[in-house]
Amino acid sequence: MPTRDTLGGIVHTYQRYDPIAVPPPRPLQTDLVSAAMEAMLEFGDLDEFELSPEQLADAIALDPEQIGGLGPSLDSLKRKLEELRRKILERHEVESVRTRARRAFREAAARVRPPAQHREAFDAAVRAEQLRRLERLWYAQGDDQGRFAADLVTLTDRLGAIYQLDELAATWTFTGREKVGIDEALEIKATLEEIERLLRQIEEARKNARVVLIDMDALARYADATELDDLARIRRQVEEAVEQAAARQGIEKGNKGFELTPKALRTFQGRLLEKIFADLEASRTGRHAVAVPGDGAVELVPTRPYEFGDSVAHMDITGSLTNAMLRQAAEGRLESGGRLRLDARDIEVHRTRTTPRCATSVVLDMSGSMRYGGLYVDVKKMALALQGLVQREYPGDFLQFIEMYSFAKPRPAGEIVRLLPKPVTIFDPVVRLRADMADPRLTESDVPPHFTNIQHALQLSRQHLARQDTPNRQVILITDGLPTAHFEGSDLFLLYPPQKRTEEATLREAEACRREGITINVFLLAGWSQSREDIRFAYRLAETARGRVFFTAGRELDRYVVWDYLARRRSIIG
Repeated sequence: MPTRDTLGGIVHTYQRYDPIAVPPPRPLQTDLVSAAMEAMLEFGDLDEFELSPEQLADAIALDPEQIGGLGPSLDSLKRKLEELRRKILERHEVESVRTRARRAFREAAARVRPPAQHREAFDAAVRAEQLRRLERLWYAQGDDQGRFAADLVTLTDRLGAIYQLDELAATWTFTGREKVGIDEALEIKATLEEIERLLRQIEEARKNARVVLIDMDALARYADATELDDLARIRRQVEEAVEQAAARQGIEKGNKGFELTPKALRTFQGRLLEKIFADLEASRTGRHAVAVPGDGAVELVPTRPYEFGDSVAHMDITGSLTNAMLRQAAEGRLESGGRLRLDARDIEVHRTRTTPRCATSVVLDMSGSMRYGGLYVDVKKMALALQGLVQREYPGDFLQFIEMYSFAKPRPAGEIVRLLPKPVTIFDPVVRLRADMADPRLTESDVPPHFTNIQHALQLSRQHLARQDTPNRQVILITDGLPTAHFEGSDLFLLYPPQKRTEEATLREAEACRREGITINVFLLAGWSQSREDIRFAYRLAETARGRVFFTAGRELDRYVVWDYLARRRSIIG
């Protein structure tokens, strides 16, 4: 019979068991979409963006144990390459060829007759064996066809060979005795580098089944036909697994490569929201709105007596009939087979609650300064996350995106990916420009696009929000600094450094938003040129429209904006 000691020994034996290290019954979901979407957000091209099979394979990590025969095949190839490398190192020696190469370089340099003005620089370059100095001497020659220029080219080639031989001796340890020439030593170096590259590829494939990344043409020089056929079969198996995983996430194979579909965009939005809420759970709990009793369309279980003006659509029929029966029984008027008369005091109606609707305009700063630090990528990620949140959780809400630069333009959610910071076209330290946009000879393409027109963006947001039948309206303004452009009638002013005239025009528009019940929340990104004036203006703007200012770095922007959107809904409902 087991005793305490034997049981303890058994338990002690299994203390080394690590359940985390045990592979799951099915492979973990590999995120193929995020890396592709990140690159597409950076370059802004949706139609031309395609992934090659190699790029897709590089983004996926499969379980090698699920690929039959992968381990033994790769181990066999690895042993063969390591054996070939061992034979090369045990056969040759390279110290003598390094000595001969340096002697040949010195002798060739001694035969060169440089011009007097370059004699000292030439001798210093030869003594130090500095390739860069020889190249600078060649560029200093007025005639690249001259004798000295040709000698410099020859010396540069010889010195480059010395560099490669030094690298060869430093990277590998040769134990053989067979001497080689300079050209043969360089060929050995190329062979060893190719073997090392193949070994790294095989080792990588052993970890995550990335057989597609193995250079089959190079491997064909060292492996026999049977081994190559086995690896080609495994490669096709891996390619099929990659294509299936990609198709599940909305990446489909096209004519030139793999293309991102709308399903991939929705998957990316879901990943963003999962990441946002996973980060927020540690600091704040609860994301569901609190119900508010009142006249609304959603019925609740509790009931109350009927009041004049209540809708009969919410009447509790069972409760009302029960009240009538009890009342008539108490009054002695309830007879078997008689009529049941319903009185107003018998009627019970369900309590209801409202489901408020929000209208939000999100202003995305795409001026020239958003290029620095890749802030525009974080802004677009925020926009996609917010659009995914509204689409999934609050489909009745209104959400409008506004692109802001020297002008402001409404953009549908499908165009967010294509947005890019506007190129800087004026580099003068002081800019004072006025453009009459009512002039038919003047178009937007004639205006420098990289300025920041917050006033126009607020005006456009106010026009869109005014058409929404809800009192819960807000503008989310995401920018990195002061406005540098504004409209006065049809005249567009571009003023840099920022002027008080532009600030006042912007604040007047914020005041107009406040009068119409529109709140402005400013998310101020930390930029390289941000100053106290930027912060003070953000405070004045938010104060004018009874909003708030949030300071955040670009990488945290999607968390702050989405969380504030949810917080605003809670404040409206609860």
